[in-house]
Amino acid sequence: MQAERLDFFKKMLTERRDALLREAGAELRALVDPREAAPDALDAAVEETDRDFSLRLQDRERKLLHKIEEAVLRIQSGDYGTCEACGAEIDERRLMARPVATQCIDCQTEAEQMEPRRRAF
Repeated sequence: MQAERLDFFKKMLTERRDALLREAGAELRALVDPREAAPDALDAAVEETDRDFSLRLQDRERKLLHKIEEAVLRIQSGDYGTCEACGAEIDERRLMARPVATQCIDCQTEAEQMEPRRRAF
């Protein structure tokens, strides 16, 4: 991949990482701020459900942050855009859609098709 395209993807990834970190900081502050006691059990249940949902979203964002960091490291090492399964170049359209992709579309499709079989055993 050309250096200018690598710079483009690195910028895209770091901007996304920075945005996720800002959002996570705001969410964390909201979760730890003292809350008023819910007036009734239903309101308390709704608040707890909302809190649980926020925590699950933050866990997904944490995993995405890790993938972003790995992608930036692959850019720095010169491995970005190369399929880790077959060694072929990952199509740039795939990287535009999923900049943290580590496999070409064919290898990813094959891995996804094998996943239900692995779970069965």
